[in-house]
Amino acid sequence: MTPVSFHSALPVWETGMEKEKNLTLLFTANVAPLENVTVRIAAHCSYVLRVNGRFVAHGPARAGHGFYRVDEHGISVYLTREVNVVSVLVAGYNVNSFCYLDMPSFLCCEITEGDRVLAATGRCGFTASRYTEKVQKVQRYSFQRTFAEMYNYTPEYDRRLTDLHAPFVPVPLSETAAKAFIAREVPYPEYEPVSAAEIMERGSVRCEKPEEYYTDRYVNKISPILKGFAEDELECNTLYDAQELVTVPEEKGSRAASAVSLSPGSYVTYRLPSSLTGFLSLTAETKEDVTIYITFDEVYNGGKVNMTRLGCSNVVVWHLAGGAKYELMTHEPYTMQYMNVIAVGGGASVEIPTLIRYDFPSREITNTVKMPDDVLQTIYDAAVETFRQNTLDIYMDCPSRERAGWLCDSFFTARTEYALTGKSTVEHAFLDNFLMPESFEFLPVGMLPMCYPADHNDGTFIPNWAMWFVLELEEYLERTGDRELVDRARDRVYGLLEYFRGFENEDGLLEKLESWVFLEWSHSNDLVQDISYPSNMLYAKMLDTAAELYGDSALSEKSAALKETIRRQSYRDGFFCDNAVRGADGRAVLSGEVTESCQYYAFFSGTATPETYPELWETLVEDFGPDRVKNDKYPHIAASCPFIGNYLRLELLFRRGIYDKVEENIRGFFGYMAEKTGTLWENAGDYASCNHGFASHVVCWLNKMYG
Repeated sequence: MTPVSFHSALPVWETGMEKEKNLTLLFTANVAPLENVTVRIAAHCSYVLRVNGRFVAHGPARAGHGFYRVDEHGISVYLTREVNVVSVLVAGYNVNSFCYLDMPSFLCCEITEGDRVLAATGRCGFTASRYTEKVQKVQRYSFQRTFAEMYNYTPEYDRRLTDLHAPFVPVPLSETAAKAFIAREVPYPEYEPVSAAEIMERGSVRCEKPEEYYTDRYVNKISPILKGFAEDELECNTLYDAQELVTVPEEKGSRAASAVSLSPGSYVTYRLPSSLTGFLSLTAETKEDVTIYITFDEVYNGGKVNMTRLGCSNVVVWHLAGGAKYELMTHEPYTMQYMNVIAVGGGASVEIPTLIRYDFPSREITNTVKMPDDVLQTIYDAAVETFRQNTLDIYMDCPSRERAGWLCDSFFTARTEYALTGKSTVEHAFLDNFLMPESFEFLPVGMLPMCYPADHNDGTFIPNWAMWFVLELEEYLERTGDRELVDRARDRVYGLLEYFRGFENEDGLLEKLESWVFLEWSHSNDLVQDISYPSNMLYAKMLDTAAELYGDSALSEKSAALKETIRRQSYRDGFFCDNAVRGADGRAVLSGEVTESCQYYAFFSGTATPETYPELWETLVEDFGPDRVKNDKYPHIAASCPFIGNYLRLELLFRRGIYDKVEENIRGFFGYMAEKTGTLWENAGDYASCNHGFASHVVCWLNKMYG
């Protein structure tokens, strides 16, 4: 990390309110049309920068506990008036999530012309008021993210963003505790606007309470473990409200997108060119009061936009007073391909919706390869698209439900960053975040969080994912030569080794690992106790990796012994058994269960090799793959799912140079995904995230095969 400082600005927030949940403040300053004007911002949790009401940027980049990254934005091109209004809208969430850290709210911002300070929080030039147009007491968006969005707008809604003389009620500001500021490091998004391409249908809306509302723990189980507003505190529950709107199609069949006049109680369904991530933007003009609901999703199954398919509150609501034109935009990014724009209680004229992309900049992608046919090209483009949307300030699992920096996922996405850019800029920031805090609250000593920056108040962690941190360190060193970061990570690695040592049984195998022992989303994960052989295979590889990173031969010897024990105990009847269970007599007995992914863990970890287990290897190559279940081969062996079994399979085939099988499997595993959403998915079906960062790893194989 690189420390940075402000010339003059101090971190501030409304006096006594820095721990208030979902409080949004609007800071404004006036600036003349000067050259070389820069806005420097650090904030928590989330800010939007505008000049004269025009969107400029969103941030900040995330960091580990106790540190805050500083953004710098040149704004001279936006200074088109004699006196310009620079506004920073800051949302302070103060809840635990996988997306933002639960730390007190603040803004530290200064506007400079060269070295001359024009305005600085805590000093001069900035005023602040509550942004009451954004409803505070709403439900969370998801278990993993913070709050849903709802707004109440009058025709005066944007005056403070554009008008020097707009009335407002100032709030008292106080300097907060000192902050440790560090450089952003990662590239800025390009904020490319993408308009909806098609109208899928139009129709009317019937208001009808469902027999049973879809709900979730992030709505009905709010507590100190999962923070938010309890149901009886909510000003509104947009998740429930939107479920009372039943769409009745009247005009079906896709056609080119266009502006639409919505009568009271009507809707229109728009489609973006593909599944995209960013800020939803819509221009709406009203003659009467109206409530605009926008519900959205990545897919359009059964001719329906299912806003709860992903387990999120995929709805944004604006109450608009009549007689005005509104430029609507969400504060946070969302992922969608399809959206219903619904008018309730009044009518409105709406222009074609736009999504302002919030993702990795295309200018940084310098190494793409043309594929030999349209099917592979579609898959390749979907992989690049998936990478962009899941790589921003950190690597994310998905840009929708979570926006979380998961280990293991990052191992694969990091390879993609290097393949497409020749750099590991985001990876450095991602790994560095894990090294920032002295310890991780709520977790056992030595354990790493499964995703970070995040707060895990319920104490959940994935021991397997911590092992992938070590594996990624080795490849990061190979890619970058950055010995300094690897050396700083030494205490983390050895703390992790010490943690695992407490679970080693008389044979040196990890037994009865705690919390969420996770291999992948398949039957494999039903077989993780008492002794999980795939977990131990990964542990052996982690030991080997740590030995290589830090010159520790004892770890290498320990790994070799562990692999031999796994081979002796687990291999039966031509396959590796997944687990052993302690019986009443205390003896560990093989369960007899065999999964496809366990075999891939064996070869990936080096517990098995094609030379030492040639028959098993040949069976996996020839009889397993995307059509194995359909062809009813080895029905007693549970199939892998995309993450991570299918990816380990492809990696193993690629390492052996079996490129025809790699290509065949890529077509079978990913072709239908790319065709449907333009992105690659979390699972084989479209019942979960249809845009998952690890899936971009397809680029790595295709680049090397066809580059």
